[in-house]
Amino acid sequence: MNVSFYFHFFLLTQVADLETLGQGGEEMGGLCRPLQASMVWLAVLLLLLGETVNTAQEFDPYRVLGLTKSASQAEVKKVYKRLVREWHPDKNNDPGAEDMFIKITKSYEILGNVERRANYDRYGQMEENKQGQHQQGFNRHFHNSFYFDESFFNFPRSGRDFSDSKYLLDHAGFNSKVLPDSFKRPYLIKITSEWCFACVHIEPVWREAVQELEPLGVGIGIVDIGYERRLANQLGVHRTPSILGVVNGRVTVFHYSVVREHLRQFVEDLLPQRLVEKVTDKNYVSFLGSWHVENNPSVLLFDQVPAVPLLYKLTAFAFKDYVRFGYVDQGLTETSRLLHQFNINSYAPTMLLFKENTEQPADIIQAKGMKRQIMEEFVSNNKYLCVPRLVNQHLFDELCPIKQFHRRRKYCVLLITGEEPGFVPGNQAFLTFASSNTKDVLRFTYVYQRQQQPLCQALLHNQAPLFAQVVILERRSPGGKAVYRSVIGGWNGSDDDKTRLHEQLELLQRDPSYLSYDATLPELNNELSPMFLIQWINAAYDYFLQIYDDLLFSNWREMMPILSLIFSALFILFGTPPPLGIYPLLSPQPASRPPKKDFVEVTELTNITYISNLVKLRPGHINVVLVLTDASKNALLRKYAKEVFSFSGTQTLHFSFLNADKHSQWMPSLLESCPTAARGDEYSSPFSGRPRDFTGHVLALNGHKKYFCLFRPVFTGDTDTGGESSSSSSSSFDEGSRRKATSLEVHHKLDRLGLWMERLMEGTLPRHSVPGWPGLDTTSPSSSPAPQN
Repeated sequence: MNVSFYFHFFLLTQVADLETLGQGGEEMGGLCRPLQASMVWLAVLLLLLGETVNTAQEFDPYRVLGLTKSASQAEVKKVYKRLVREWHPDKNNDPGAEDMFIKITKSYEILGNVERRANYDRYGQMEENKQGQHQQGFNRHFHNSFYFDESFFNFPRSGRDFSDSKYLLDHAGFNSKVLPDSFKRPYLIKITSEWCFACVHIEPVWREAVQELEPLGVGIGIVDIGYERRLANQLGVHRTPSILGVVNGRVTVFHYSVVREHLRQFVEDLLPQRLVEKVTDKNYVSFLGSWHVENNPSVLLFDQVPAVPLLYKLTAFAFKDYVRFGYVDQGLTETSRLLHQFNINSYAPTMLLFKENTEQPADIIQAKGMKRQIMEEFVSNNKYLCVPRLVNQHLFDELCPIKQFHRRRKYCVLLITGEEPGFVPGNQAFLTFASSNTKDVLRFTYVYQRQQQPLCQALLHNQAPLFAQVVILERRSPGGKAVYRSVIGGWNGSDDDKTRLHEQLELLQRDPSYLSYDATLPELNNELSPMFLIQWINAAYDYFLQIYDDLLFSNWREMMPILSLIFSALFILFGTPPPLGIYPLLSPQPASRPPKKDFVEVTELTNITYISNLVKLRPGHINVVLVLTDASKNALLRKYAKEVFSFSGTQTLHFSFLNADKHSQWMPSLLESCPTAARGDEYSSPFSGRPRDFTGHVLALNGHKKYFCLFRPVFTGDTDTGGESSSSSSSSFDEGSRRKATSLEVHHKLDRLGLWMERLMEGTLPRHSVPGWPGLDTTSPSSSPAPQN
């Protein structure tokens, strides 16, 4: 039986008794009337409390979504999407569809977040939900029982509008999505809570601002501090309602009255000041000609509005690292020559994009209703010059990406030139050649040899050419591995040079193996990085602005971390003695940066290291083992380190070597346990009487899954015995030939190891499974090595 039945019965009984008591109280001078009123209200509150407890117990997010507590997060999300489509009020005519939709959304808010779900599973109904449902139950049952409107106590309707749920932010989502994205667009975030009465008054203005700013490209977020206290502490906000702006990872608090015009101006003030330059007849030549220094295209927007539109500023902020933006006010007399030169139509906004040719725009767009998607697509398709200069590693990665497996190749045609006037004609001829060869598989770039000396030395073998050189390259691995080929004869821009380059590009597209040289490319120097002092001044300027803002509005709680950081920085920079006689130990010279790792760590497999490096190797890790002998150890290790150096940065790869003179039976035992790995006479039976030489073999061993990949060495040089060339299918020498082999001949066995490592990383090598790993001193495989004495 429902608990509320007993409270209803108790209430009616108390009212009846109190009426009798009230009648009798008339004889006592009305002394019982206060007691009568107090007991009636006490009964009412007890009734409402019982109804609220019932309501809170009825809500179960697992039951609403039809899930069990063992359901995964993927199942929760899948069921939520299905139920939302089924119970959406616009698609479902059921009278209870809206209430069910709100329950589904509320359930997903709890179960869709890992932290909230864990709190619910641990403590049951969450405190915020209890308050919200207490509020909702209070309004509903009080209204149903006594016919009072919910505004009787001036309580807002509990529960969030389902249209706001897409803007909700949690701590993980803010740090993984909003903060990185704030470097491309500003965010406007509202801080609210379930019991925020003032939030109701700003809600209409907030909705109007969202409808206006979101289509322009402003990110929107809502943080419920009742659920996300950790995120609220990170943002430094402890009052509701509050509105924040986030740009470039920096949080700014909105302190003015909540009016739509103020919110729009607040977003505009968040953006950097010099995003868009005003262009007139006097400065347009220098603006368009700055592509050579800035290494970026230029965009001009022509419009009749005196102020730069916010949509254009937001587009400029999104592409500030790629394109320069200028604005031309068509209403000024100082822009008449500019309008006439480019034949601008004054009836609609026009955007012109210029690259190396400042006399003719590379692209143009004109529309009365200029939308954000149109502008972003227009700029995104033209954010690089025809022949951009490689000024940092990030640009190199975007223009010349690493070759991916099963994807189309990308070749980088690189001109190594100089900044002197004598190189200008050749550079212009290279630009003309690139403009006429616009194939998607080719990307034309250039570098200045003086600015990128490490890269040029790696491609030109430390030679200093007297004239420009053209190199065609393809990047193979993140470690810097690349294959390349230089165009014979250099480059001076003549017709013969263009013909020769065109023929080699055609040959390359027919035969990718034309790039026959390999090199490890160093990381490019960042030519555009500002000096440390400029960075420090810019950061200090931002901090002082925030301090001034906090002082103006007396926001001491949010200002204390900034003050602490600034005083700490001043103390470190100027060495001011701290109070209380505590003096830090300062080194006389600043610590130097650690040198880059320019070697490969190779471990020998012995009785001590065998278990940890193979048998008990962590899942997902692979040990690449080189088999060698005492005679070939030095030559093979040097070649081995050179071939695998570009892969040494991978955390899951380990590099070792096995001495076949010390452990001669390990390799035969491994191959006998896996017949699929043995082929030909070189892995014949031990009873054939023919000695077997495994020098130069490389094995990629997965200790956890018990399989290996095998590299068979190839000798490409000439032997001393008769000048015979060893074929690629046979890699073993007899004992007499091995004694006569020179160190040069031995190290040629690993000439193809680099390509084999690339196939290993792509996962295309055949895998040979084994029942177990043989011990170092045993001939039969086992799951662990034999006991050592």
